[in-house]
Amino acid sequence: MATRLITVSKDEEVLETLQRAVAEAGIQHASMSLIGAIHECTVSVMRKCDALDDLLREYDQPFELTGTGEVVDGKAHVHVVLGGEDVTVAGHLHRAMVRDFFVHAYVTEVSAG
Repeated sequence: MATRLITVSKDEEVLETLQRAVAEAGIQHASMSLIGAIHECTVSVMRKCDALDDLLREYDQPFELTGTGEVVDGKAHVHVVLGGEDVTVAGHLHRAMVRDFFVHAYVTEVSAG
């Protein structure tokens, strides 16, 4: 199966752009690899006292981004590792804005059988 390149450009939100591109292409199941840079984001991790309760954190600074994800039943899901000045962040991506650079997502469809 072919791998598609989805580019998230300046002033675009990462997950909205990915979800729109996945829907327009009719992708139901896929694996994703991401690389780029963002500025502000919301990331969650599991609380150590309750793995079912997400701890959401918001950040407002430039970050290098690497990530992996999947598309299941047409819905994009992404985990990231972010490196910024004096901080490294990892977890489930809820929101991320591209400001000065871009994010590239390489999306490879897979069969769900």
